[in-house]
Amino acid sequence: MNYQNLIVLREDPIGIVRLNRPKVLNALNIELMRELVEALRVLEADEAIRCLILTGDEKAFAAGADIREMAEASAVEMLYRNTTALWDQIQALSKPIIAAVSGYALGGGCELALVCDLIVASETARFAQPELNIGVIPGAGGTQRLARALGKHRTMEFVLTGRTMPAQEALAVGLVCRVAKPEACLDEARKLAAEICQRSPLAVKLAKEAILKAFETSLREGVDFERKCFYLLFGSEDQKEGMKAFLEKRKPEFKGR
Repeated sequence: MNYQNLIVLREDPIGIVRLNRPKVLNALNIELMRELVEALRVLEADEAIRCLILTGDEKAFAAGADIREMAEASAVEMLYRNTTALWDQIQALSKPIIAAVSGYALGGGCELALVCDLIVASETARFAQPELNIGVIPGAGGTQRLARALGKHRTMEFVLTGRTMPAQEALAVGLVCRVAKPEACLDEARKLAAEICQRSPLAVKLAKEAILKAFETSLREGVDFERKCFYLLFGSEDQKEGMKAFLEKRKPEFKGR
């Protein structure tokens, strides 16, 4: 498909989506976000693709929402647009999404990285939620996902001051999982994706679902859900192949069935 604001690459079994509005530091307008959801859904439906990477360019992953689209909007207009619901549609995808972040990940850009399942950051990456500077608050899940990642006090300080968090600090507080040299950021994300792609696609899907459930339920409910997923996988060919390969001391060949 032809996209106006994205570049989509297939490196089976990995799908890569690059935000492509370099003149405005990949600011997230409505058109880009709708294209992004569509592109990710196409890759989600492709059985050859097992893991997704979302990235920007060296200057910016995404420098926030496109303020020009919102500056004169009324509350009712924003309610009907409901653009931030597109972030929820991204999180609902079953395949793992890795954000490869270089440069700015500000406001909506930070929230877009947060909705991904893992974040690989370049040493140049800079995260911030500066919405209070323009009279609003994060609206695409930033306060909620940050609170779950950083805890109450760090999130309060981060959001209420709008300060910028560099990559190494983000790694230290658990916001990102790896930091790489600027020129190696996407390759590091590819390496991580390749590791995931070696695992059973069914097990990866259910593991992602179970981990996300931990943020929405009590411990008891989460453990019950995990247990049911664990038992369910014993009905898969991948479980039989994985355990047989382990006993035979060979590499498993997972088919996602």
